[in-house]
Amino acid sequence: MNTVRRVSYVFLCIVPFLTFVVVGVRAFRVPGVYQPVGVAYFAAIAIAAWSLSAGAIRADVQGRRLLGLAGTLLVTPFALVALLWVGLGGPWQATAPENQMRYLVLIVMASAVAGGFVVLREVLSQAGERFYATLGFAAMMLSGPLYLIWNIFAFAAFFGKEHAGEMPAAIVSLRDMLDLLLFVAGFLTYLATAAFAASLGRVQWLGRGAARAFMIVNAVALLFLVMRGLQYPDGRATPWYTSPGFIVGIPAVPFIMPFLLGVVLLRRAGEEPSQEGPNPAMQPREESRN
Repeated sequence: MNTVRRVSYVFLCIVPFLTFVVVGVRAFRVPGVYQPVGVAYFAAIAIAAWSLSAGAIRADVQGRRLLGLAGTLLVTPFALVALLWVGLGGPWQATAPENQMRYLVLIVMASAVAGGFVVLREVLSQAGERFYATLGFAAMMLSGPLYLIWNIFAFAAFFGKEHAGEMPAAIVSLRDMLDLLLFVAGFLTYLATAAFAASLGRVQWLGRGAARAFMIVNAVALLFLVMRGLQYPDGRATPWYTSPGFIVGIPAVPFIMPFLLGVVLLRRAGEEPSQEGPNPAMQPREESRN
């Protein structure tokens, strides 16, 4: 991997954590300031992703194209966050119109992650790994619609607040049900990500240590989520950053690990195809004989 691709890989790996700073600092939300910052940040992510994949999505080899497409879809969520959420802060800090935009972006994020995992499942099936890929696919096909339903209700709540001065009573009365939807959606997303990490490990597109790390992180997130309970706490009541259960339940947080899997896929897709055989992006790595 050359220097440009190596730098792109490292940069993309830190994007989700850097984004927390860019999004969380409300002082950035100054007209004429946050828009250029968002555009520059988005452009940096797009250029890094393209460089890392070596333009695989336009390759002639179908295997590289599918890997590039899957990686692009999984990386898309935080590229959108970088573009549109600069200085947005928590829902209690943002205005009603800003929160409407927040949940519209979350709808696109959930759709992109679901689409990325659908494509990844196809690629893994062609590589001969179907067990964990099918488990992850099933979990994501359930979590995607739940996220969409929850985000639509959240958008409607802030739409009503903007136009009527308060959230519609009908939506407020459904808070417990909506908390349950968000809990199940997040739970299934972590489960799906762990399953796909295991699948990538089986075909050796992800090292054993890395695959185990992905699975452990998702298992810990699931544990914190279960320990928190079904009800989503109010971030204003206590410092949210001191509550792991609150953090892992933030709607965008379960998409961090899929994003990192997307970075791995882009790197894999960017590998030069063999001149004497099939594209290595579609072939499992040979196991060591030692």
